[in-house]
Amino acid sequence: MKIRVIYSLHALVQPKPDWPNIGFDFKPAIENINTVLKKQFPSFEFISTLATGQEDAKKIIEGDKNENIDGYIVYQMNCWNKVIQTISETGKPILYVDFKYAGSGGFLKYNSYFLKEKQSNVGFVCSSRIEDVTAAVKCFEITAKGGSVADFVAATALTRIKLTSPSGKLSFKKDELKTLSTDESLRKIGKSKILVFKDQSTRSAEPIFGIPLEYLPFSELNQAWEAADKKEAEAIAKRWQSRADKVIGVSFKELQNSAAMYLGMKSVLNKHNANAITVNCLGGFYGNHIHAYPCLGFHELNNEGLVGACETDINSTATMVAFSTVAKGRPGFISDPVIDTSKRQIIYAHCVAPNKIFGPDGPTNPYKILTHSEDRQGAAVASILPVGYITTSLQVNNDRKEILFHQAIAVDNDPDDRACRTKLCAEPIGDIEKLFTMWNQWGWHRVTFYGDLKKQVYELANAKGWKVVEEA
Repeated sequence: MKIRVIYSLHALVQPKPDWPNIGFDFKPAIENINTVLKKQFPSFEFISTLATGQEDAKKIIEGDKNENIDGYIVYQMNCWNKVIQTISETGKPILYVDFKYAGSGGFLKYNSYFLKEKQSNVGFVCSSRIEDVTAAVKCFEITAKGGSVADFVAATALTRIKLTSPSGKLSFKKDELKTLSTDESLRKIGKSKILVFKDQSTRSAEPIFGIPLEYLPFSELNQAWEAADKKEAEAIAKRWQSRADKVIGVSFKELQNSAAMYLGMKSVLNKHNANAITVNCLGGFYGNHIHAYPCLGFHELNNEGLVGACETDINSTATMVAFSTVAKGRPGFISDPVIDTSKRQIIYAHCVAPNKIFGPDGPTNPYKILTHSEDRQGAAVASILPVGYITTSLQVNNDRKEILFHQAIAVDNDPDDRACRTKLCAEPIGDIEKLFTMWNQWGWHRVTFYGDLKKQVYELANAKGWKVVEEA
C-alpha cells in the first residue's frame, strides 16, 4: 500500500494567530506521527506532504496520477485550511484525523458535512491517542486485500467506536438550580437588549429570540475605553491580580488596559439600557479600532449577571441572554468545543469564562490570567471550573426556530497550552457518535450552563413554537 499523509496547515512553524497558537512548531509532532506510522506498518509506503489549501491539494492530486497512491491520511493541523474537501473528490479511501487543540474546529465542521452528505470514502479519527490513529490506519489493509472503499470506512467507524473510552457512571453532585417560570422568563428576555460592535457601522436589526439588537461602531466603544476612570481601572486590575491563582505573561499595565475596556463596556451598556454586549474582538483589535481585548471584561460582566460574548456571535449571545435569564443569572460559557474519543470527552474551550458559574451570589472558583492564546497578546482568563456537576449546552438558531441541546458531566479542566485558555472537560450524556453530526449546520460555538435545564429548554421552546434538536 502506498499512502500519502497530508498535513493541512499554514506552515511548519505557525506564522499567524490561529489555533493552536502563533509560533507553534509542528515539526516534532509531524516527525513523531511519520515515525510511528513507518514503525507500525513496515509493509506500507508513507509519503509525507504539507498542504495549505485547495490549490496545494489540487497539485497533490495531479502529481499523484503517476504515483499509484492507494489512499490518503489527512491531518487537520490548523482549523480552516480546506484540503480534505479536494482530496475527498479522488474517491480513494481517506482517513481524516483531528490534531487536538489545533485543527479541531475545521475538523468538526468539515467532517459533519461528510457525515451529512454520506461521503462514502472518508473515515475519521478524533482522538488524542496515537494508538487510535494507527488502529484506523490498519483498516487500509482491507482495500489492500480487495475490499471496497465502503468496507474501509465501515471498519474505521467500528474501530473508533470500539476504542472510545467507555462511559462513566454519569453521577453528579446535587445542584440547587432555581429558575424563573416560562412566562416570567419570556417577559424578561423581551426586555433585554444586545449591543453589537461588529465594525464601524450603526444600524438596527430584527430581534433574535425576541431580544432587540443594536449595532454600534467600534469608535463608540473605543471612546468609552479612553474615557474610563484610570484610578478605578487600577483598582479593578489590582483586584484581578490579587485574586488570580497566577498571572503569567501579562503586565499590570495590560491588566489596567483590560479593566478600562471593562469599564468602557459597562458604560455603553448603561448608556443604551442594555444587558448584553458582543464584540468583534479580533477584527477590532487587529484593525486598530479597539486597543484592549475584552476577555477580562466579559469575565467580569458575566460574573455580575450581565452578558459579555465573544466574536459578535449573535446566536450565542442570545443563547446566553435567554438561558441566563431562565437560570436567574447563572452565566453561560461560550466556547469552541473539541471532542476526544480516547477520553470520551467534549472539551469546551475559550479564552474567557466566568468564575461565578453558579451566578453572582454563588461561590467562586479559581482562575489564572494569561495572554490571549492564539496571538499571545493582551489578557485572558483560564477559569478552573468546578467538576462533578451536570451541564447543559445550547445554541439558538433564529432563522430555523430551533434550539440545539446536549448535556454532559463536568469531569476535569485541561491545562494544555495549545488553543484557548479555559478548557472544561465533560463526558457527554448520550451518544458521542451523534455528537459529531451537527457542526456544519450549527457552527462551532456552544454555550454551556451549569445545571439541568432540559425541562426549561423544552418549555421555553414550546411556548415560542420552536423545536429542540438533541445533538447527543
